[in-house]
Amino acid sequence: MITVCTSQNVLLGFQLQPATIVINDLTGKIIHIHRQHLPRDQFPSHARYIDAGSNHILPGLVDAHVHLNEPGRTDWEGFLTGTKAAVSGGVTTVVDMPLNSIPPTTTLSHLDVKRSAAQGQCFCDVAFWGGVIPGNQVHLRSLVDAGVKGFKCFLIESGVEEFPCVTENDLHASMSVLEDIPSVLLFHAELEDFEKSQDQSTQTSDPTLYATFLESRPEKLEADAISLITKLQATYPSLRCHIVHLSAASALPIIRAARVRGLKLTVETCFHYLCLQADDIPNGHPEFKCCPPIRKANNRELVWNALRDGTIECVVSDHSPCVQELKKLDDGDIMSAWGGISTLGLGLSLLWTEGLQRGVTIGDISNWTSWKTAEHAGLSDRKGKLEVGYDGDFLIWDPNAEFEVTAESLNFKNKVSPYVNRKLRGKVLKTFVRGFLVFDCVQGFEGIEPVGKLL
Repeated sequence: MITVCTSQNVLLGFQLQPATIVINDLTGKIIHIHRQHLPRDQFPSHARYIDAGSNHILPGLVDAHVHLNEPGRTDWEGFLTGTKAAVSGGVTTVVDMPLNSIPPTTTLSHLDVKRSAAQGQCFCDVAFWGGVIPGNQVHLRSLVDAGVKGFKCFLIESGVEEFPCVTENDLHASMSVLEDIPSVLLFHAELEDFEKSQDQSTQTSDPTLYATFLESRPEKLEADAISLITKLQATYPSLRCHIVHLSAASALPIIRAARVRGLKLTVETCFHYLCLQADDIPNGHPEFKCCPPIRKANNRELVWNALRDGTIECVVSDHSPCVQELKKLDDGDIMSAWGGISTLGLGLSLLWTEGLQRGVTIGDISNWTSWKTAEHAGLSDRKGKLEVGYDGDFLIWDPNAEFEVTAESLNFKNKVSPYVNRKLRGKVLKTFVRGFLVFDCVQGFEGIEPVGKLL
């Protein structure tokens, strides 16, 4: 049995062209790509044949920064709802962060608990990051052997007590282990100035003002953290380090200088840092709160420029949901609200809508959200592009369709997002994982079973 999908606009090598993709249903792999639009009668009668017409066929997105939170905080999000939301936006692989689940993915036994919870629930493929916390360096090698794609740590308190931040001494203990292992160390790169934070704690600024929150997480926290990371890299030059969710443009010169020195440093940013700006955020709306914060318009343009020139390699969601009560929507207390933005299902449309204003192509977006993220997560041997031998993960995309985001249309569990009521361009019509339909914009998930694998 084979699945055939054809279109006048298939993204091959980041360029749109007529093509026909053939997938072996037994292996889920692409076995042929014909660089022309082929009609139904060119294939056996038993083949599943899909003609997308002029709609685009794109590689499935690889979202390398997602918090699915199960087990332990499944009321925040879960594998079932999180992966449904993912495939509704053309994401065919997610890489789950080691927090905010309980237990966190910091030991092999904790990874086993998480994988057991995920089994049979996933509509897309799921890989896992491990975590570095104080004292768990003895577990890192076994986690790599079990398949985790790398490790995340915090240089500032994470917000959950079971995942404490690390000190410079903790990092030496972990990096000395990781430098001999094919892995990557991911940093939440904000380094707290404890003396200043204590001074700020005595202030009585209005907690409903977005400016109050923005002032509490200045760009300097990111710049100081990245300076520390690059200093450590000089001692462990073989270990790749990665900055998650970069927001501060003032840190970009440090990153560029590290690259000149030959350090293995990679960087991601998020949809919200490219599509939102502090100038437009209304006071008393904690749904816009994330850490690091969304910054001002001029900062956003510098981040866009860094993405386009390759200083920032990729774009992810950092989907970080919580139950609605923790968002403090009723009293608008931004300072005490949970910091995280829910985006799964919207990222491609957000980036296309914003990118059209800057001359960005769909090939650019696919590079940032599929290929580079697959490389980052160690999945570039099977994910991130349409090529023979790769998994048959793809979506059918109408670049001209327009729609308004509603809370009811969101597929993640807690339907709170700063994008509600936003008008977007570009719509996912269907999503396929290894050739199997996992989402249809008309029928939704009716009659569709989860076929995602744990990678």
